[in-house]
Amino acid sequence: MAVTMADISKLRTMTGAGMMDCKNALNEAEGNFDKAIEIIRKKGQAIAAKRSDRQASEGCVLSASNGDFAAVVAIKCETDFVAQNADFIALTQSILDAAMANKVADKEALLALEIDGRSIADLITDRSGITGEKMELGFYEVVNGNATVAYIHPGNKLATVVAFNEALDTQVAREIAMQVAAMNPIAVKRDEVPANIIATELEVGREKARQEGKPEAMLDKIAEGRLNKFYKESTLLEQEFIKDAKLSVQQYLKQASASLTATAFKRVTLNEE
Repeated sequence: MAVTMADISKLRTMTGAGMMDCKNALNEAEGNFDKAIEIIRKKGQAIAAKRSDRQASEGCVLSASNGDFAAVVAIKCETDFVAQNADFIALTQSILDAAMANKVADKEALLALEIDGRSIADLITDRSGITGEKMELGFYEVVNGNATVAYIHPGNKLATVVAFNEALDTQVAREIAMQVAAMNPIAVKRDEVPANIIATELEVGREKARQEGKPEAMLDKIAEGRLNKFYKESTLLEQEFIKDAKLSVQQYLKQASASLTATAFKRVTLNEE
């Protein structure tokens, strides 16, 4: 049977595939839409397998918050051209929307989650067939708290989410999310810094002091002092607040409420830093 433009447009709406891909699939399927959809999906699987060793370093990063739950999703691809495509951004948004609606806990659960009868893992593979690029769920991070906030930096390559111990003004919350985006802390507070990082910082501090000719008996004390400086630069609550260097982030929060504090954050970026 002859394939009409209306058939091609219908299949394109159903799958998001290109016009020629839809035409070829319909011709191969002799006009059967179910078979044509399966042909397009198998093409996606073949391309995904063929390009599995490629590096997917571009992509789209989006975040959202709703009350006590916030999430960040990053769908990765090979080129910025695809990353900026409206359909690719819409796919990322739909995955984030599904994650938020179901309060999905982790990456594996998100990949298994279904949208309109298709798993998210399959939807990403399908999109790979449409674009011809490797695609993957690069990151999925969540925070939980009495209040949460999300921030997406312009360009969709960097996003953050932050949790707080109590309700707070939207603008105050947004300022902290932007702080995390700009200053890239490694932990909320000093007692959450991983032990291996602390050990490394102390050793670096001792070695630097040794190279400066400091007495051996003073090395540990000097290293501890440098570790304190590291905490102030690298832990969220002790960092200088980006809008007012006279305040730490914790001091800024306490201006809003004496008991207010940040309890968790996640930061996802595809930018080189």
